[in-house]
Amino acid sequence: MASTPDHRTGPASTLPDVLAERAARQPDEVAYVFLRDGEVPADSATYAGMHAAARARAAAFTAAGLAGRTAVLLYPSGLEFVRTLLGTMCAGVAGAPAQVPRRRQGLTRLRRIADDAGTTTVLTTAAVKQDLADRFGDLPELAGLTFVATDTGLAADTPPAADTGLAPDGTPTAGPVRPTPDDIAMLQYTSGSTGDPKGVMITHRNFIENAVETDALWQCGSDSVFVSWLPLFHDMGMLFGIVIPLWSGRPAYLMAPDAFIRRPARWLEAMSEYGGTHAAAPSFAYDLCVRAHESGATGDVGDLSRWRVAANGAEPVRWHTVRAFTEAFAPNGFDPRAMSAGYGLAENTLKATGSGPYQEPSPLWVSAAALSLGRVEQVDPATDGSTVLVGAGVPVLGTTIEIVDPLTANRRAAGEVGEIWISGPCVAAGYHGRPALSEETFRARLADAPGDRRTFLRTGDLGFLHRGELFVAGRLKDVIIRKGRNFYPQDIELSAESVADGLHPNCAAAFSVDDGVAERLVVAVEADGRVLRALGADELRGRVRDVVAENHGLVPDDVLVLRRGALPKTSSGKIQRRAALARYEAGELADVSASRPVGAGDRT
Repeated sequence: MASTPDHRTGPASTLPDVLAERAARQPDEVAYVFLRDGEVPADSATYAGMHAAARARAAAFTAAGLAGRTAVLLYPSGLEFVRTLLGTMCAGVAGAPAQVPRRRQGLTRLRRIADDAGTTTVLTTAAVKQDLADRFGDLPELAGLTFVATDTGLAADTPPAADTGLAPDGTPTAGPVRPTPDDIAMLQYTSGSTGDPKGVMITHRNFIENAVETDALWQCGSDSVFVSWLPLFHDMGMLFGIVIPLWSGRPAYLMAPDAFIRRPARWLEAMSEYGGTHAAAPSFAYDLCVRAHESGATGDVGDLSRWRVAANGAEPVRWHTVRAFTEAFAPNGFDPRAMSAGYGLAENTLKATGSGPYQEPSPLWVSAAALSLGRVEQVDPATDGSTVLVGAGVPVLGTTIEIVDPLTANRRAAGEVGEIWISGPCVAAGYHGRPALSEETFRARLADAPGDRRTFLRTGDLGFLHRGELFVAGRLKDVIIRKGRNFYPQDIELSAESVADGLHPNCAAAFSVDDGVAERLVVAVEADGRVLRALGADELRGRVRDVVAENHGLVPDDVLVLRRGALPKTSSGKIQRRAALARYEAGELADVSASRPVGAGDRT
C-alpha cells in the first residue's frame, strides 16, 4: 500500500508544506544521503534537519530581498543543492537550476539563463564561487552577476525562532512569503539550445500532481527506497532524486553523474546495498550497464530483487537494450517486469505516461516505410523493413493524451501518426517571459472538438496510440537526443562553421540518424576549394569532430566534408535538415574523399 501524505485528498499543497509535515511526523528519519564517488555516504539529512536548513536559507533570502524574485541555482551534485532549492521554495524565490560551467560554452549558457530569468543573483557553494572567479573572473559573461555562497554563514542550519520582520542588522524585511499552490516553484530550463534557453514555469501544484500521478502508477510503498545518479538540475533527476522521495516520505540515495559514468556498476551496487526499489534513467544508462557487464566490469553487483520500478525515459526506449539489461541482471534477481518505459518532458513537469508495475514493456513491430508516411502497420518481427517500437505506457488520473494533426489541430484517426498533445494538472504554466510562445505551446485547442474546454501542451513529438498505449515515433522538432540530453542542431552547426577561416555561413548541417540500434550524430560541412587546399579534408573533418566534442560534450559518429552546394537549402539559404538526412540515408551526400563510403551504412 502506498505511503502517501494526507495532501493527496485535501487541497493542493506545496513542497514546503510537505517538508514541514515530514519534519513533524518523521523528524529523525533519513530523507537524503549523498554518496561520495557513488559509494561512501558523505552527507545526510533527516527530515527535521532538512526543514531547519531550508528555513535558515529562506530567512536569509527573505532578508536579502529575494522573496518574489528569481535566482540561478548553480550547484554540483550534493545535498547543498537540495537544501537551497527547498529554501528558495519556502521563501517564494523562483530558483533556476543550471549546470556548473566547465568551459566557456557553459559560462555563456549560464549568463543567458540568468538574463532570461531576469536575475543577477547566483546561489552556489563557496568552492564553486571561488573556482569560477579563478578560471573565468575576467570574462564578460560574469560581469554584473552576484554569487552568494549558501554553505557558509548558513552552515548551522538554524532558522530564527520566529519571523521578526527584521534583517540581522535590524533593518525591516519584506516578511515571510508563504507560497500558494499556483505560485511558481522553479524555472526548469530546457537543456537544448544555448542560444535560446527557455525557462519552464513549474508551479507547486505541478510538482505535487506529478508526484501523485507517479505514485499512482509506480506505487511508492512504505518500503520504497530511491537511488539516483541523475543530474539534480534536470527534470528527471529533480523528480526522482528530490521531489517524489520527499512527497512519499521515503529515503533517497544520491550520487554524482560522473561517478556513474566512470563506473556504471556503482548504480547497481547502490541499489543492492541500500535496498533500492525505485530508480530512473535514460535508455543509454541501461545500455552502459549492459556493456560493463559484457566486459566483466560489473563483477557481483549484489541482489537486485527489491528493484521494482526501473523507469526508462528521456530518450527513445530501445527494445534490444531492455532485453539485454533484463537478461544480464536476471541472475542478480532483477525482475523483467520492473523495467517501466515512460514518456515525459519538462513542460509537463516530468512524467506523462508510463507502463504499469508488474508488466514488461510492450514491443510493437511495424512497417518502417508506412511509419515514415504517418501510418501504423503492424507486421511480423521477421518481416523485411520492420522496425520495433517500445510502448511508453498510459496516462493516469487527470492526464489525457490526444494524437493530433500538427497542421490542422484535428485528431488523427486510429492507426495514424500525429503530434502528441497532453492535457492535465502536470502541464506547466508556460515559458518565463514568453507569453506568445506559451500561448501557442501550452494552451492549444482541438479544432474538431469546439465544445471541449481542455487546453493542451503541444509536445513537438510524434506518436500514436495502440490499444490505449502511447508509442513515440519521432520528433517534429530537429532536436537531437543523446544520452538523455537534447542538443539543438543549429548550435552544433555554428560550432562546425567556426573551425576554419573561409567557411561560409549556413555551410553545415547536423542531424540524427536512427539505425534501429542507436541514434547517430552526423555533421556535414560544405567547403570550397580554397579551404580544402589550405587544410585538406581530413584536417577539416578532425577539427569539426574536436570542436563539437569540446563545445557540446558529444562526439559525432560521422563527419562529412562536402563540396559547396551539396547541402539542400531553402530559397533564403537556410539548411533543410530533413532533406539532408534523406539524402544521407540514400547515400547521395558525396564526401570529397571519394574512397569514403557515405550514407546510413557508414559506421566509421
